[in-house]
Amino acid sequence: MRFFYLFLFLNAFILQAQELTGQQLLDKAIQHHDPDGNWQTFQDYFQVTMTTPGNSDRVSNIEINLPAQRFALVANRDSITTSYVVEKGEVTVLKINEKKPISQLETTIKDEERAVFMKDYYTYLYGLPMKLEDPGTIITDKVERKTFNGKEYLVLEVMYDENVGSDVWYFYFDPTTYKMEIYQFFKRDQKGDIDRTSGEYILLSKNHEVNNINMPKVRNWYYNKDDKFLRNGCNNELITHPSITLKYQSPLH
Repeated sequence: MRFFYLFLFLNAFILQAQELTGQQLLDKAIQHHDPDGNWQTFQDYFQVTMTTPGNSDRVSNIEINLPAQRFALVANRDSITTSYVVEKGEVTVLKINEKKPISQLETTIKDEERAVFMKDYYTYLYGLPMKLEDPGTIITDKVERKTFNGKEYLVLEVMYDENVGSDVWYFYFDPTTYKMEIYQFFKRDQKGDIDRTSGEYILLSKNHEVNNINMPKVRNWYYNKDDKFLRNGCNNELITHPSITLKYQSPLH
């Protein structure tokens, strides 16, 4: 009898994956994570601690203000504090060696490019799955059923227009709640085929609410090719106003 019920469950799960289109699955996931549609007007501060094997922790105070088109990040690792601000297309970078706080470190165009990258990186990862509605996103119509770490998921395949990006992403959703629990990406080889030895997967856990948006608090990154641990990103408790100790200016006001 136990196997009969298991059979019924698996068949119901398969039918659910077959019945949902990619867009329908995305809609349900967004309804779970952002039921009031708050992401479009998101403006708040939070702190993230990044842990990487062999390196000291990097603690970042971050501001995302979508209505003001403003992103700011102040990160500290070892004795170097770096401030990035991107506001309405204008980029400001400040670097200070805390051991020599009287003078600023020289910055280059690469630092400005890094600032834009960090803006895109954090607004993408912290805006998922809502960011999958952005222009240039291609949602595959077919929803797949996959097992990952012993659990069954509904999986959404996502690609992008050439001018946006070439990576192929997979988003794993709980089949009952539609909570996003894993995302994964692969690079393409020179022929344009998916390179299954490339890329990473990210395990999400300990969700908490920020502006009534259900966000994962912990992200653990692993390589696809060998499951080797890459890094951990953990949201600390939401801060209503960040504590910044830059000597010259604070981009977070």
